[in-house]
Amino acid sequence: MADQEKFVKEIADMTEDFPQWYTDVILKTQLVDYGPVKGTMVIRPYGYEIWENIQHELDRRFKETGHKNAYFPMFIPYSYLLREAEHVEGFAPEVALVTHVGNTELEEKLVVRPTSETIICEMYSRWVHSYRDLPVLINQWANVVRWEKTTRPFLRTSEFLWQEGHTLHRTEGEAVDETLKMLEVYREFMQNVLAIYVLTGPKTESEKFAGATATYGMEAMMLDGKSLQAGTSHYLGQNFSKVFKINYLDSDGTLKVPYSTSWGVSTRLIGALIMAHGDQRGLKLPPKVAPVQTVIVPVAVHKEGVAEKAKEIYETLKKSGVRVELDLREQSPGWKFNEWEMKGVPVRIEIGPRDIENNVAVMVRRDTHEKTTVPLDTLCDTVLKTLDAVQLNMFEQSKAFTTSHIVEAKNLDELSKAVDEKNFVKAMWCGCPECEAKIKAMTAASSRVMPFDQTPIGDKCVCCGKKADKVVYFARAY
Repeated sequence: MADQEKFVKEIADMTEDFPQWYTDVILKTQLVDYGPVKGTMVIRPYGYEIWENIQHELDRRFKETGHKNAYFPMFIPYSYLLREAEHVEGFAPEVALVTHVGNTELEEKLVVRPTSETIICEMYSRWVHSYRDLPVLINQWANVVRWEKTTRPFLRTSEFLWQEGHTLHRTEGEAVDETLKMLEVYREFMQNVLAIYVLTGPKTESEKFAGATATYGMEAMMLDGKSLQAGTSHYLGQNFSKVFKINYLDSDGTLKVPYSTSWGVSTRLIGALIMAHGDQRGLKLPPKVAPVQTVIVPVAVHKEGVAEKAKEIYETLKKSGVRVELDLREQSPGWKFNEWEMKGVPVRIEIGPRDIENNVAVMVRRDTHEKTTVPLDTLCDTVLKTLDAVQLNMFEQSKAFTTSHIVEAKNLDELSKAVDEKNFVKAMWCGCPECEAKIKAMTAASSRVMPFDQTPIGDKCVCCGKKADKVVYFARAY
């Protein structure tokens, strides 16, 4: 038992070693384990349930906006990638290739899917012939492979899970509207499901997706002050459509080229959950994605009536749609409290002989650590209301933390000082890529997004001091 008591406490101090805290949390809450191939991860059941809940919430939103799911092969002819020069240049360092089957060399190398624009556009060129075939609104849930040099589970791995939407439209306006609509779908999901406040807007030219005309991103602040790109939506113009010869006969009898978009989020969102909400006790999960929303821990379970009453509460909550677990293991209640707190369960119910005598239970919130005594007659309703309250409060905490760590800077010294103090920096930029590169070289902060609200906070570039009309958020990033 002594070893078990020690185990649940062995998490690094997040204020002293945030990366080690992150690693400790993901391993000791059994979200993942390391795969045998460097850079790969095994997503364990507790981690995969979070992903399933993310999938469920996003998939519903995609279908409500008219998108349908499909699946495309993970092996892509290398020649497809070469057709879009900017695209292949952007992905070349990370591409994994299949060159042999057994001892036989393939006539053409195959790319293991790093993203699917090329193969999907090839298929669209076979499917789209008339304006009546448009728009095409397809999403894919899949795995992708990018051979990263530096890896960390969820944040950057050689293989990860994601969704990628790929759409075709008759007009530029329709495609741009789709790009922005899906960005808003993501933003609303981040707020109302993951309870994470994000900054959204277009990326600069140097930060956009390889092959895109414009990239829009959402950036989330982690508790160490770094930014995590949580998702992107790309307006691809006619770039891929032209390369893959996607043409359609319009209603006026002329042959035209459609406009395309792509957009995606990945298992990186689980990393965002950990680093945006966690604390010194471990995970802190929003109820809408928590695998276990409420855990019941009986106290003195060996005494008459305790296990029976705990099971009764369990059945009531389960019938009400709560993802609930009853912990009847032999470990001490204190050990269980620590473990379930570390696993981030939003609400804990404690019930013992004295509670049963008084017809009450003790309810503990993971987000505030608030402990209240609740009559058993109203426990189910109280739990449901509390889960909603936890969900809302976690978003408000995320929003307050982020907005309190946004600092305006007028020059490089101010920018450097602000990022050293773990802030996002709002600054003016002249639009010159050399200034953007200099800022990154001197401060390790990159441009994250340009807010849609471009109200100036000055008229001079934070780097060169020349006239500037672009507002940009800079931050160090994962």
